[in-house]
Amino acid sequence: MSAAAIEPIVCGRTVHSLDRAVLADVCGTPLADVGQAPRLMAAGALAQARRAADGRPVEHALLVRAAELFANAELDGETPDEYERRVALGTGLPRGTVRHATADIVRAIDRLPRTVAAELPATEQGSGYRTVWVPAGRIFAAVMASNHPAPNDSWLHALALGFSVLVRPGTRDPFTARRLVLALLAAGLPAHRVSYLPGSHAVGSYLLESADRGIVYGGDEAVARWRGSASVTTRGPGRSRALLDVAPTDEVLDHLATAAAYDGGTRCNNISLVLTTGDVRAVADGLAARFDKLGGPVVTAPDAVLPAVDAARAEVLAGQLRGLREELTVHAPVGAEPVTGLPDGSYRPLPTVLSTDDPRHPAVGLELPFPFVVVAPWRRGEPDLLGGALVANLLTEDEDIVAGAVADPRIGKVTRGRTLPWAAAPGTPHDGNLSVFLLHPKGIVDMGGKEDAMA
Repeated sequence: MSAAAIEPIVCGRTVHSLDRAVLADVCGTPLADVGQAPRLMAAGALAQARRAADGRPVEHALLVRAAELFANAELDGETPDEYERRVALGTGLPRGTVRHATADIVRAIDRLPRTVAAELPATEQGSGYRTVWVPAGRIFAAVMASNHPAPNDSWLHALALGFSVLVRPGTRDPFTARRLVLALLAAGLPAHRVSYLPGSHAVGSYLLESADRGIVYGGDEAVARWRGSASVTTRGPGRSRALLDVAPTDEVLDHLATAAAYDGGTRCNNISLVLTTGDVRAVADGLAARFDKLGGPVVTAPDAVLPAVDAARAEVLAGQLRGLREELTVHAPVGAEPVTGLPDGSYRPLPTVLSTDDPRHPAVGLELPFPFVVVAPWRRGEPDLLGGALVANLLTEDEDIVAGAVADPRIGKVTRGRTLPWAAAPGTPHDGNLSVFLLHPKGIVDMGGKEDAMA
């Protein structure tokens, strides 16, 4: 199958770029020929979008139509089945994970009005007094990563609230943002409201610097520059973790294994650390026994559950895992290689459980893009080990521990008991409050006279 030709889309118009980059899949085969948007093209798209921007929200019905097209329609010759295949091969995500992400995006759009309502305070303050929430600018830039397609719902959120959006897709997943843009345009979105600009990190930085609001996804290094920015919000590694302060029954270990390995361990809220007040090695053995049952075919198979990487990434991961195995206790079959070759030419990192008696070991808190867990001891009086987690899953009956985690500003979200880390209702904060970041409160007073104002 020939490589897909992908071009930038500037304010709804496809533009052929002479600057090309070949995306090789995880098997080493060319998957896409991606036209790059140089800075000049990005500047032009930004200027055109800003001239036409009006700050008007997009009707929810249009977004729902776009979501239906994204999930089910053939768009520019790409069927839903081909979209899944391309994302799986480009990113190494198992095909089931891509399918889950499509459902997540559709669900997020369907729930968007309830999400926004839950994220904003009440706006009526009595007769004649109210607050309206207006966009805090006109232009939103999204710089995406390739670890999972679902976060693309963030720029749809900005679009719905009135921003015009310029999105730089992930290098290994140029497909999801493009397919969403095509679906939005097919559903009737005005062309000037959205641009799709594959390009370099420098182009991504330019967009973030120039936009009124922006979001950037990636590792610590990618988001470090923007931490603390008033106009750019960051989404880095989740480092989600569980605190196990109850007996490790089969049900509890099944829960922890699912929390770590669902979607191939690629979600930011998959747990990668289990802190326990019990027997560290017994818990690690129990998790490893469940990880041993994970396996299956290559990522393009309908029932794939584990991710794959290309040869270069495999070499790096193998070296990293061998180093960790020398320092920590390995809970895996004797002689099992940390990374194995697959029949299609890709490589699979072995789902891995390690344990340590040192809760301060540098590997505690490490996050890798496949089912990977470190088990370490935890004692009361060490709340710092829970800090820095996107999600802390607390399996404890100790209300003081729960109260401490809830009060800790370094923890993004707390789940209790056998509640999976990604469980949420519309408006449940996942990583901050996106609506408040995007909007500005404006007072509206209409008393119809001067008496109250003069009192």
